[in-house]
Amino acid sequence: MSVARISARQALERLGQFSEIIDARSESEFNLDRLPGATNWPSLHDEERVRVGTLYKQVSPFEARKLGAALVARNIGHHIEQNVQDKPKHWQPLVYCWRGGHRSGALALVLGQIGFRVDVVEGGYKAFRAAMLEDLAQRAAGLSYRVVCGPTGSGKTRLLHALADAGAQVLDLEALASHRASVLGMIPGKSQPSQKRFDTLVWQALRAFNPGKPVYVEAESKKVGNVTLPESLVTAMRTSACLRVEMPEEARVALLLEDYSFFVEDPEFFCRRLDALTMQRGKATIEEWKALVRAGELQPVVRELLRLHYDPGYADSTRRHFTRFDEACPVRIEDGRSQTLALKCAEILKRESSTPKNGS
Repeated sequence: MSVARISARQALERLGQFSEIIDARSESEFNLDRLPGATNWPSLHDEERVRVGTLYKQVSPFEARKLGAALVARNIGHHIEQNVQDKPKHWQPLVYCWRGGHRSGALALVLGQIGFRVDVVEGGYKAFRAAMLEDLAQRAAGLSYRVVCGPTGSGKTRLLHALADAGAQVLDLEALASHRASVLGMIPGKSQPSQKRFDTLVWQALRAFNPGKPVYVEAESKKVGNVTLPESLVTAMRTSACLRVEMPEEARVALLLEDYSFFVEDPEFFCRRLDALTMQRGKATIEEWKALVRAGELQPVVRELLRLHYDPGYADSTRRHFTRFDEACPVRIEDGRSQTLALKCAEILKRESSTPKNGS
């Protein structure tokens, strides 16, 4: 068989055609981001890269290449022994590394010598990311969005999940970002993806959508926690049709206590998160809220958070950022129960189906 080098654009367009996608970079590089569906076969492990890099700087490039060659050969042998023995002759992998192609090229050479047909991404991950970002911008601009607006705790995320269950196309940015998009939105036990990983996850979601159908997405600022939305997506969302979700205050308080149950279960964690609001609300107010939380009185704290922190200026801010908010279709939700949301979704989708396509 043979080893062929293909462009990053070709790799992007043919992602679903390969038997396996193999990332020959180290574990930390792989964890930062990777091609969709890739598996990690490090040609050099993290600690080995450090050893080779140190030798390169402190002794000589020649000595570093000798050590690197020995380590790469050993690691490739391990991968062949552990991962290739059960592969049929028609198995056709795509292999890539960071940029130069040395690590992926070494692995591809051995696989090609065995008799497999191997494709290598020219320019590696770096080139693929550039092509992916270009494709992401085009896809983001080519979709029709329905932006779900509403104050904190009004059930926007639950509505999105119900719409997805009803068969609608949904882009859940907070799920992709592992964050609930507010100062209190950090999820315990979940770290956010790197910016590069988040970009790839957004691109994967966009490429799965049918451009002929609307995509429902929650109104977000440019950042969700520590990650930034692609500018092309922000621009498209901010000029799109909107839905305005409304829910009674007491139902919002109840919903937030359900959705943020970890605050109920861990009052001290809630108190630490409240500290982030000290500059806006003042130390005396924060200490009062923390005392209530420690006493198990979370409802009044959540109610005041809505009235004093989240709700003031909400409509003006949304109107400023989403140009079609004033013409938003109202969606009145009485509570966060699944039955209530399912009925509301049916109304939304029925109304969508009766709306002229050029009216979006």
